[in-house]
Amino acid sequence: MQYSIPKSLEILERTPAVLKTLLSGMSDDWTTQNEGENTWSPYDVVGHLIHGETTDWMQRMALILDENSDHVFKPFDRFAQFEESKGKSLGQLLDEFDAIRTQNLATLRSLNLHESQMDLIGIHPTFGQVTLRQLLATWVAHDLDHIMQIVRVMAKQYKEEVGPWVEFLRIMKS
Repeated sequence: MQYSIPKSLEILERTPAVLKTLLSGMSDDWTTQNEGENTWSPYDVVGHLIHGETTDWMQRMALILDENSDHVFKPFDRFAQFEESKGKSLGQLLDEFDAIRTQNLATLRSLNLHESQMDLIGIHPTFGQVTLRQLLATWVAHDLDHIMQIVRVMAKQYKEEVGPWVEFLRIMKS
């Protein structure tokens, strides 16, 4: 599928509701467990998504679109959520993510981006030159990747309990 803003919005605008439906009111047994050392719980993932909304997608898009900038992206702190989420409930994080995402999508819509702008370049600290199209497509794929991660982490809480069916459950093997 070729990138388009309308198709991207189909995912980006639904992600907060998907996460609220999946995680709201769930016990900590489901939302604070992870897959082991150096892995993230669903709670951690929601914090990470908030950090991305506040420091990544929109800021990088603005750098790409700003004719007077050097277009160089600041490195993204993939672990900032551990400090930023301290003291917040999962419900608070879900509401915060929903509010920030709603604001960001309103801004994206207001830009009325044209196809000619999709090939404008930014400079990623690891990858070098990337296009606005790639950045925006990655925003969508990033949401889907973390939804998959949340569901996988939750499923693995029953890995030992499913007994022999583990052989038929791909989610337990990833």
